[in-house]
Amino acid sequence: MLSASKLLFLCLLGIVLLGGVTPSHAAVRRYRHGVKMPRYPWSDGPEFVTQCPISPGMRFSQRIVLSDEEGTLWWHAHSEWYRNSVYGALIILPPRRESYPFPKPHQEVPILLGDWFNGDIQEIMEEFLGSGSDPEVSNSFLINGQPGDLHPCSRQDTFRLRVESGKTYLLRIVNAVMNNIMFFKIANHNVTVVGTDAAYTKRLTSDYIAISPGQTMDLLLVANQRPSHYYMASRAYASGGDFDNTTTTAIIEYAGNYTPPASPALPSFPPFNSTASSHNFTTQLRSLANKKYPVDVPKNISDTLLFTLSINLRPCANDSCEGPFAERLLASVNNVTLQLPRTDFLQAYYRRINGVYTTDFPDNPAFPFNYTQETTIPRDLARPQNGTSVNILDFNATVELVFQGTNLVGGIDHPMHLHGYSFYVVGSGFGNFNRTRDPPNYNLVDPPLMETIAVPRNGWTAIRFKANNPGVWFMHCHFERHVSWGMGMVFIVRDGPGRDEKMLPPPPDMPLC
Repeated sequence: MLSASKLLFLCLLGIVLLGGVTPSHAAVRRYRHGVKMPRYPWSDGPEFVTQCPISPGMRFSQRIVLSDEEGTLWWHAHSEWYRNSVYGALIILPPRRESYPFPKPHQEVPILLGDWFNGDIQEIMEEFLGSGSDPEVSNSFLINGQPGDLHPCSRQDTFRLRVESGKTYLLRIVNAVMNNIMFFKIANHNVTVVGTDAAYTKRLTSDYIAISPGQTMDLLLVANQRPSHYYMASRAYASGGDFDNTTTTAIIEYAGNYTPPASPALPSFPPFNSTASSHNFTTQLRSLANKKYPVDVPKNISDTLLFTLSINLRPCANDSCEGPFAERLLASVNNVTLQLPRTDFLQAYYRRINGVYTTDFPDNPAFPFNYTQETTIPRDLARPQNGTSVNILDFNATVELVFQGTNLVGGIDHPMHLHGYSFYVVGSGFGNFNRTRDPPNYNLVDPPLMETIAVPRNGWTAIRFKANNPGVWFMHCHFERHVSWGMGMVFIVRDGPGRDEKMLPPPPDMPLC
């Protein structure tokens, strides 16, 4: 079922050139999710942000520049909805002769969570964008390209992992699902989190994980149960709206001489709508914060930003749309719905092309209100403005960005992803962020280093990072329907004064618009 799922194994601190010819029927871009690409946004990939489409039949060599990433990342198409079937794991190993900061596993196993639609994914995208409504939900979720043996069509091809009693296995989890945070669990077993988004973490043992679209997680599984068959399973966490309520399965098979059960044991999950289960798991993650893997959390902040994340509505002529109140569903950051230009932001910035974007993306909401009130919010507040504006950061600016969810139209979690950077998640909570009350409770000692974080439904999340990677960088919700509705924005980080603090020039085969 998975049309493209290649594994890439890379060594830390390297540069890799990947060439490719775009299929004749589509213009696509490929993105190495979580690779920071220092000083080289030209191969970052997002459509009309850092790259124009690679036209059908055209060749473009992408240069992957690694820095401090170590662990599991992934790659995927970054145009329209092609990433539904064009993705794979990207595994960055420690430098030669160095080991993991945990016991060496017996085996390493990529586990890719995906979803399946019984229809052409591009037609599904075009239909919901044309009608102004929510898209149809997927028909099933996938583990390594298969929905599992709960579905008759997949019974013979369900992914199976054979384990030996007493051995430890490193599961490299990728959530490539389009529109859902996922719960993941193995029947009768605990797992220990040791990394997320290619950064190591303190060991966190749990009987389940919650993982956002775009996020990766490294888990240690010890085969310490009675030899038998056990389901490895995943299903959605959904805090609002329609969702796919199916469960995808794979099978853990113990080696040995025993009679397997008629059906493997199935794990019990938190409720579909358990915001507490998702949020509580995420807030337990911590960086190693030791001598070999220190943290460098910005303390003296130069740029303080507050970005509201909203679902919006816009009237349609003659009430012709199929969203709530016969209006069109949109999404926004600080009430600005991103409109992609026809010349990408990066080339416009580098070549100083006027008229492509403006530099007035707001640092704060234009009009504050009670963002998370449960009573009806006046519909006028839900009207966004279209924009191709960017937010400018000076080189080495120390940034605190608070994501604030809102209850406009309906509150929901938002997995926010920033290209070009990892960031420290220093705080999170429910309700409206309070500048006086909440910062004293930040974790500035060992916050997790991430590049995708789920902002809780009707809540907030604070991140910090140092703007030391010059270039043009996309920030967006990783729910595909939300970014299609316009929940994204662009940072431009200026060059620094030093020779090694400036953006590198484009490659000669850079696609043009």
